[in-house]
Amino acid sequence: MQTFFTLIVVVQVVSALAIIGLVLLQHGKGADMGASFGSGASGSLFGATGSSNFLSRSTGIAAAIFFSATLALAVVGGKAKVSGGVMDNLPASAAPASAAVSAAPASAPADTQSNQIPK
Repeated sequence: MQTFFTLIVVVQVVSALAIIGLVLLQHGKGADMGASFGSGASGSLFGATGSSNFLSRSTGIAAAIFFSATLALAVVGGKAKVSGGVMDNLPASAAPASAAVSAAPASAPADTQSNQIPK
């Protein structure tokens, strides 16, 4: 089960890196905005963009793989046995600092009258 989980994580990381690379390589819509008002190509800004090219199709496929891997990680991770918190696995000698502070020292006076501040 651990190798399947690791394989899904590797697929997710590779698809995420592919999405990042493909998005950075693509030509944005806003890049033609300045040229569209000065020239006769204003239809590309407000009109239909036409069929998608190789980079946008590849980005869509990589996004589908990424979401599928995320869903698979949620399903596989949901079946994991939860044994408790991190603090439950501490050894007995490692006591929390707040417990040591709240414990009264052995040499403390028995009466509380001597601890009061005189007026």
